[in-house]
Parts: sequence; structure tokens; C-alpha cells
Amino acid sequence: MRNNFMRRCYQTTLPLNSITNQKALKFSTFVSPSRLPPENPCVPFRRHRSQRYEFAKLLQQPSSGNPILYYKTIHGRIVLSGFGSDTFLANILIRVYSKSGCLFNACQVFDKMSEENLVTWSSMISTYAQHGYYEEALVVFSEFRGSSNEKPNEFILASVISVCTQLGCLEKGTQLHGLVAKTGLDQDVYVGTSLVDFYSKNNEIEKARFIFDDLSLKSVVTWTTIITGYARSGRSDVSLQLFNQMRETDVVPDRYVLSSILSASSMLVFLEGGKQIHAHVLRRGTEMDVSVSNVLIDFYVKCGRVRTGRKLFDQMAVKNVISWTTMISGYMQNSFDWEAMKLFTEMNNLGWKPDGFACTSVLTSCASLEALEQGKQVHAYAIKGNLEFDEFVKNGLIDMYSKCNSLIDARRTFDGMAYVNVIAYNAMIEGYSRLEKLHEALDLFHEMRRSFSPTLLTFVSLLGVSASLFTLELSQQIHGIILKLGVSFDVFAGSALIDVYSKCSFVKDARHVFEEMNHKDIVVWNAMFFGYAQRLENEEALKLYLELQLSEQRPNEFTYVALITTASNLASLPHGQQFHNQLVKTGLDFDPFVTNAVVDMYAKCGSIEEARKMFDSTNWRDVVCWNSMISTYAQHGEAEEALEMFEEMIKEGIKPNYVTFVGVLSACGHVGLVEDGLRHFDSMSRFEIEPGTDHYACMVSLLGRAGKLSEAKDLIEKMPIQPTAIVWRSLLSACRISGNVELGKYAAEMAISADPKDSGSYVLLSNIFASKGMWVDVKKVREIMDCNGVEKEAGCSWTELNNEVHVFIARDKAHREADLIWSILDNLIQQIKGAGYVPDATTVLMND
Repeated sequence: MRNNFMRRCYQTTLPLNSITNQKALKFSTFVSPSRLPPENPCVPFRRHRSQRYEFAKLLQQPSSGNPILYYKTIHGRIVLSGFGSDTFLANILIRVYSKSGCLFNACQVFDKMSEENLVTWSSMISTYAQHGYYEEALVVFSEFRGSSNEKPNEFILASVISVCTQLGCLEKGTQLHGLVAKTGLDQDVYVGTSLVDFYSKNNEIEKARFIFDDLSLKSVVTWTTIITGYARSGRSDVSLQLFNQMRETDVVPDRYVLSSILSASSMLVFLEGGKQIHAHVLRRGTEMDVSVSNVLIDFYVKCGRVRTGRKLFDQMAVKNVISWTTMISGYMQNSFDWEAMKLFTEMNNLGWKPDGFACTSVLTSCASLEALEQGKQVHAYAIKGNLEFDEFVKNGLIDMYSKCNSLIDARRTFDGMAYVNVIAYNAMIEGYSRLEKLHEALDLFHEMRRSFSPTLLTFVSLLGVSASLFTLELSQQIHGIILKLGVSFDVFAGSALIDVYSKCSFVKDARHVFEEMNHKDIVVWNAMFFGYAQRLENEEALKLYLELQLSEQRPNEFTYVALITTASNLASLPHGQQFHNQLVKTGLDFDPFVTNAVVDMYAKCGSIEEARKMFDSTNWRDVVCWNSMISTYAQHGEAEEALEMFEEMIKEGIKPNYVTFVGVLSACGHVGLVEDGLRHFDSMSRFEIEPGTDHYACMVSLLGRAGKLSEAKDLIEKMPIQPTAIVWRSLLSACRISGNVELGKYAAEMAISADPKDSGSYVLLSNIFASKGMWVDVKKVREIMDCNGVEKEAGCSWTELNNEVHVFIARDKAHREADLIWSILDNLIQQIKGAGYVPDATTVLMND
């Protein structure tokens, strides 16, 4: 059995141990002959005993040169002096060889021993365990149990339990626990601590706690082990409770305990708990260990107190690479990306050598800022520092180049990897997906599946590009693969599926995915809210909000944006006001996204004064906020206010965008400000904005309403882009107002050819014919509609009465009070006819 150990050790021994006999004999370089005992084995007993302890003393003294050669030299003299079979000296030799990394020599000593004691077995088990040979350590323990009549002591048991911990052998560890109880060592602090560690690392934290509580004597290591165990199992609150109990004992927390409890506070984002630990460290009046300072910095940045973390960093008298890396990572995690990049540069300039983790963190910051040049500089440093082959750095580089839209560099880095992992594939696929390069993303996905199983992050990236391109079939295939692989939905994949189904008008499928998810965080709820809002299923969104209030989740700013959008779609001022009140109560009313939504809601509900009041009370107004107010004034025909708002926006240095000019041109069109409209249309190039379909539609409408139909037609024909149906329909609408049949027919033909399924063009043309009494042509339009399979969408309106929304569709009598409503309408019609009202029947045939 021992020969197997020897063979294994020999195969794994480093060349460092292969020292020639000639060199080994030149011990005078390392050990002075005067320090060695005489070589004559025929010495009296007292001298023999003295010589034995002299050897022991020499073995335990530190060497000034090569320790391996030093120990081999003394080992040789021990053998020559007749102490080769001495158990005491052999045990020391096993220990010193083990500490020097000479496992082969330790095994040789052990195999040549004629007599072993408990120290021998304990040393050998520890030797194997320390060098990672856990299976061999267990075999040695089995040999000890089979060949020795002695009971294992606390050191042997503690070592073997630690081996079981490393191997994850729950069954063997449990058997050892029974042996501990039989030997009566269950109260030994070393054995007890090993058992606590064993059970906590095998997800048996309750058993670990039982052993911990049963120990009459607990060392600082025992406390550290149980505190770390609870933190690792996600129960950091118990870790903090245990630390408070520890402070009431005589055990003084060391740096390991403090690090563990600070990590627990970080996991809970428990700021007060971490502050108490910090105060405890300061009260001790001793200079903080660099490792404790590093963990404190990590704690503060993870709790969002980046400035406090930086203050601690600046106060550190002694820093190491971990200190710099922790601070850089903290800046990155809290989106202080410029600060992360500056600190990385400072670290490099001061002569420190950033490691792979520091490079990965700063590359993430470069990616967030799309700082391509700075990212390339980090890449250059990685090459100089021989870090470019670091797996994490490679993944960070691919992610950085992808997010900086430099896919060629990202792919070059990807292709240059000797071993491509799942993370690299995901980063590259996500890069292609961001730029909507669907074919490249799918090709890489198929290549990935030949070597790896895709992760949920892979599917999230593909679902993202699928949603942006509205590719329902691909989304369904991805959904099927997820189900086939048996991967349970996480919040990201679930929310991505809900988003893609909603955008593809399959809201029922989105809701089905929503209901199937076992764990739903607020992101998933928000995806469903936005899905309903996008598809105008507003009542369903309001019902879902009632379910949210009964759940454990709490709405955030994005939830309220979706709900306020729902209120806008319904033009329901009461609902909008209720959500606005809840925003104020929760302190989220100052978020810019929320502000824009609230302004838009009041505007669409016709409450312009409230919209303006909300706009004026906002400290931070972006272009979206300005656009909301300009569009509000434009839609309500208050062109002067809209144009004044536009001029004020320019004065404040806000650059207008595409939507801004849609609002401005629409405002000019509503009141016939032709000259102002043309001036603003021509000024778009000054702001580097290319006029789009919406702008041309506004200009055609403006010229048409002013009676300048020929100019409107010329503008359309000179468009640098292909006119869409909405542009021709704007001209057609102007022809209906002016009664220009010929130009109307031409505009209608062009609109219908651009979008044959749009009923609006047919209705407008029909109304032109009807206004001129051309009923035969009206009938032809109806026939063309039927032939093309075009159906006019029925008019719809709704009102809220007693907290109930009532929906009415033209010519529909499905409402439960329809008979009563129609009777009242008939009565009203009779009354207004009696008052002299004559209905306009020219458009009733098609525009009902």
C-alpha cells in the first residue's frame, strides 16, 4: 500500500528534489561541521541522547540557504549516526520535508519507519492533506485504524474531518462524527471546529450550529467558522447575531472574524452593522491590518458609500494590490466609471502592477462609457503585463469592444483565445445582438452548441435582438430550446420572453410565461406592465397592479412609468392622479423618467395646467421632458406656447431631436403658420437632423390646410426618401377639406399603393366623392375595399362611471344598457332636429 503512495509521490515530485549525492555531501556550505554531532555511532547513552536532541534542534532551525539541501544533509548525518529508525527524528523529518514541499522525501521517511506512533500518523495524514492528496490521506487513516491499537487523537481526527470537508464526503464525515463521540473527543475545540466547518460547507448549517452550541470551549477559529458558514449559506443576519454574542465572551475577534462579519454585512447591505464593526476596530486602538481595511472598503462600496470607501483607501498607510483593485471595482460597481479609470491610471503611474481582476473591472467601466480609446490602452497594458491570456481579461476585452461597437476587434480577440469558454461566447453573442446582427449572433450560437450548453444569459441576448426585430418565430424557437434543455426561467430570461411576446402582439403568451415563473421580481412584473401598455390592454394592466399590491414585491419608478402610460392611454385623469400621489409618497416623483411620464399623462388627459406645473417643478429637464410640453401645446392648438417653449429650450442649451421638430411643425400646422413652419423645417439641418416621414407629413398637412395643394404635391415628389402612405394621406386629407377631386384621386392612389390594407385612405377618398354627390364612385371605393380585404376599424369610445369603465363601439349594442342608451339618443336627436339642426350626411356612409 505504501509503495503506491511512493509511486504517486514520485510521479508528482518536482525536479527541485533531484539533488545529486555529490552536492548533498557538500553540507559545509549550509551547515557548519562544528554544529553537527560526531559521526561515530559507538557513543555512550548520554552522548547518544544528546546527539539525538542536537539533530532535532538542527532540523527545527531555519536555514539560511536552500532548505531542501539543508534538511537532506542533516537527514544523511542522522542515518550515518545510527538514528535512521528513530521515530522521534523521523516524525520531525516528515514535518520539515512536508513544509518544504518535498512530499516524496516525507513518504520515503514514512515508508522506512519500523515503528510509528500517533504523531507519525497525524503528521502523515496532515502532509497528504496539505498537498491536496485527500484520497491518500483517507487511505493512511484506514491503515492506521487497521494496524494500530491506539485510539486516534484530536489532531488525527481534526485532519481527517478536514479531508472529508475538502472532498465533500458527507457519509464518511458523518461516520467520523460517530467515531469522535465514541472516543470522547466531541468537546475538543480542534475536533469540534473541524466538524462545524465540515457540516457548514456541506450545506448542513443546522447540524453545524448544534455542534457549535454544544462546545463548552470555543476558540476564535470556532467563532469564525460558524459565522462564515452562516454567511456562505445566505443567512448573514444570523452571522451578525453570532458576532454580537462573541463580543460578550472573552474571545477577542481577530482579522478573520472581522472580515467574515463585514462580508456578511455586505451581503445584507446592512450599513449600520458594518459601521459597528468599523467602530469596534477603531476602539481597539491598534493599527488596522491591511486585509481588514480592504474588507471595510469592500463593505462600504457594496453598500453604496463610495466616498466613505475612498476616504478609508486614502487613509491607509500600507496598501497592497487588493486595496487598489477593491477600490477600482467599487467605483465600477457603483457606476463611477470615470473615477475607476482614473484610479487605474494612478495605480499604474505609481508603479503598482494591476492584476487581472483590476483590468477586468476597469474594462467593464470602459464598456459602460463606450470609452474605446481607454479600453484599448487597458488592452495594451494587459499585453505588456502578460495578462492578455487571462480568461477573465479576455472576456472583459470582448465585452468592452462589443459595447463600444467595435465588433471587429471583439471578434479578433474572441478568435485569438486558445480556449473559448461560455462567458466569451455569451459576450460575443450579446455584442452582435446589441447591433441587431441577427445572422452573426445565430451562427455563433450554433457553433457554441457544438461545445457547450447555452446558459440563460445566451438566451436573454438572443431574445433581446429577436424582440427588437419582432421575429416571433425565432423567439418561439428559443423558448422551445429553453424548455427542451430543462432550464428553469430566471428573472432575466422570463422578462425577456415577456417583452418579446408583447412586442410581437402575443400578450396572452407573455402572460402565460409570467404565470409559469415561480420567482418574480419587480423587473418581471414591469415587463408584463409594459407589455400591456404597449398593446393598449390597459384594463389588464390595472388588474395586474392589484395583484402586485398583494405580492411581496414593491413597485419602483419603472412600474409607475408603465402604469402612468396606461392612464395616459385611457385618458383617465383619476387613475393618473392616483399614481402621481403614490409617486410623491414613495419619493420617486423626481426621477426624470417618471417626470416625463407624468407630464405626458396630464397632457393627454387634457390637463395642460397640471402638465406645465409638473414641468416647472422639475429640476432636471431633458429633451424628452421638453418634447412632452411642446407636443402638448401643439395637440391642443396652442401654437404660440409651443413655439415659445421651443425657443426657451434652445436658450437653455438643450439640443432638439427628431421628435422635437415633429411637435414644432405640428404646432405650426394646427394654426396655419406656414412661414414659421417652413423656417423651422429648413433649420433642422442646423441641428444635424435629417427630415423624416413624420416631418414631411406635417409640412404637407401645413401647406394643404393653407390651400397650397400644388406646393404640397411638389414637396412630396421632391422628397429624398420614399413617401409613405401617411404622407400621401396628409395630402388626401387636405384635398377632402378643399374638395379637390382630381388631386385627391391621385393622392389616394399613391397612398393605397403604398399601404393597400390601410382603411384611412379609402375612407378619405370616399368622403371626397360623397361631398360631391358622386355616389357611384363611393360604391366603387367600397367594392375595392371588399376586393382587397380591407375593413374599416369601428370607432370606439369609453367613459368611467362609478369606478367602472364602459366601452362603446360604433353600431354595437352589446352594452347591457344599450336599449336605454339608444332610446335617450333618439330622444336627443329629435330635440336637436326640432331646434333646427340639419345633420351633414355627406360623410356618414363611410366615416361612422
